[in-house]
Amino acid sequence: MSLYHETAEFLTTPASSGGSLKSRIFTKKDIKSQPAQIYALAIESCKWSAILKEVIESAEILRLERKLTPILATLLVHDLLLAKRGIALPAVHGLRASVERHKNRLGAEFTKSRIRRKLGSLEALKAHIEAGLEESADTSEAPYPRWVRINTLRTSLEDQLETTFKDFERVGTVEGVRKRGSKRLFIDANIPNLVAISPTADLSKSEEYKSGAIIFQDKASCFPAYLLDPLPEDGDIIDTCSAPGNKTTHIAAILHSHLPDPDDCSQNIHAFEKNKNRAETLEKMVNLAGSDTITKLHPGQDFLKTDPHAAMFKDVGALLLDPSCSGSGIIGRDDMPELHLPVLKAAAPGKHTNPKDSSKNANKKAKLPDPTKETRKRKRDDSDGQLDVLVDDDGVVTAVDTEDELKARLVALSKFQLELLLHAFKFPNAKKITYSTCSIHAEENENVVQGALDSAVAKEKGWRLMKREEQIRGMREWPVRGTSDNEAVAEACIRANKGDEHGTMGFFLAGFVRDSTPDVASIEADFLRDERGHLVRDMMGFPMRKTQGVDNSALKHSHVEVTPPRDGDGEEWDGFKDEDAPAPPVKQETEPAAKPKQPGVKAANKHAHSATKKRLDLIPQKKKKRKK
Repeated sequence: MSLYHETAEFLTTPASSGGSLKSRIFTKKDIKSQPAQIYALAIESCKWSAILKEVIESAEILRLERKLTPILATLLVHDLLLAKRGIALPAVHGLRASVERHKNRLGAEFTKSRIRRKLGSLEALKAHIEAGLEESADTSEAPYPRWVRINTLRTSLEDQLETTFKDFERVGTVEGVRKRGSKRLFIDANIPNLVAISPTADLSKSEEYKSGAIIFQDKASCFPAYLLDPLPEDGDIIDTCSAPGNKTTHIAAILHSHLPDPDDCSQNIHAFEKNKNRAETLEKMVNLAGSDTITKLHPGQDFLKTDPHAAMFKDVGALLLDPSCSGSGIIGRDDMPELHLPVLKAAAPGKHTNPKDSSKNANKKAKLPDPTKETRKRKRDDSDGQLDVLVDDDGVVTAVDTEDELKARLVALSKFQLELLLHAFKFPNAKKITYSTCSIHAEENENVVQGALDSAVAKEKGWRLMKREEQIRGMREWPVRGTSDNEAVAEACIRANKGDEHGTMGFFLAGFVRDSTPDVASIEADFLRDERGHLVRDMMGFPMRKTQGVDNSALKHSHVEVTPPRDGDGEEWDGFKDEDAPAPPVKQETEPAAKPKQPGVKAANKHAHSATKKRLDLIPQKKKKRKK
């Protein structure tokens, strides 16, 4: 019984009492029910309240059941008609009995409400409610689109356009899909294989969603993996805080897109998640998306406790950091839909009514809060809208009532976030890192970035911000940038604003790249590189040095190998300076064998052994000539 009475108390408390619905529920100490249960019942009942008001008034149960108040009737009828387990009270409980004895009448009125809206099924009615279409008087901004990432590990955008989305109307802007009641699709221009669909469209029960072919993921959440853009030469990748796995599986999809043969992928994704329960969710997501073959899970392991110099991580060249944060950019965490309460209608003419009862009911009605004044949803721009509750990615709820409490919480979060970023800087072969949060606060975003840039480890290892002109096209063209007094930092950082025309959550992203150390740079300067900056190798797989008098036409006819630059290439071959062996004879002997081979890495490795043997074979011939 406490669940319904406690929920009713929260919903009828005037908004002027301070704090959002969520903050009031999660910070109250003397409640008997689970806060999460109360919050879920309150939010869902508010969503359905317009229809529940019709049903209750038409069934006249407020007149027939004097113990029921309008708010209790709304909560109990919601669970009777929509909850999987029905009313959460014992079968013999008076409140439950007072509603269930009218079950048939309530069910019939519920069906009439659906038919009046010209909806053919309960599922269609649910989609209607989720899209916010019931709020006919709602003049707020258009509803957020539903973003869907096409998982290219399972399917392709072309296939999905011909199957899952074949009945959707194609539009040219994201605004086009935000129209209430539409069934439209917009192909995103910034992130490959991402589409926005109308919020009315529910694909959660589709086979494509259940099989992992499509993944519900906000557009801004796709930014980190896309900016990281892991290439084959980047080696292994670490996702430091992986659950629930959307970004991890996005990394895997991008890796495969860069390979001519995805089955030959030699790279691994190390996915860390210190929370064991969240690690189980991560594992399910990885398996569902089909990235399990290249993803090494580290369940229950804290990334901060890893040894960057461990043999396991020697090939790590890229890291994605998306740590726990305040979650202040996530959509709808503290918004409450409008609450419509039923009223007791006067009895129809000819029916017996008791004047005393009518007087009592009138008094009860007078005491009820006016839903248009007290229970309307609170807007984000209310004076206390950001000073009520913070819910981080781990589900930790922290109530804040003052600016000082908010500041203290953000300081604690930013300290952890900076520590994570500095630890990532220590991986010896890492070349690029992305750092992101779903927060709108600069303390967790630009301030952390600036702190990392000013650190000793960043200066020692050569880390700097990835400039806007260095970013991949979709991110380079994204118009919303950072907020910082440092113009260079602001331009390099990427932001997404909740509530603007782009239809995304609030988000922040920055990329870091590592410049070569002076020693490595001077060594690599001795070797030839092609126009893309890749090392040019000879027929034996050795990098070719810059020497005077090299004939370009000779280089054309020689067997050369082009490989991407890697840290250490110069050091590996720096001591190989033996030029006694006659190079032309070796080239003439090996050239016929080299012609049918492709200039790939494997071909060069196969020839390296035989060519070395032939070079060694020349040594005894020299000795014989000297004896003569």
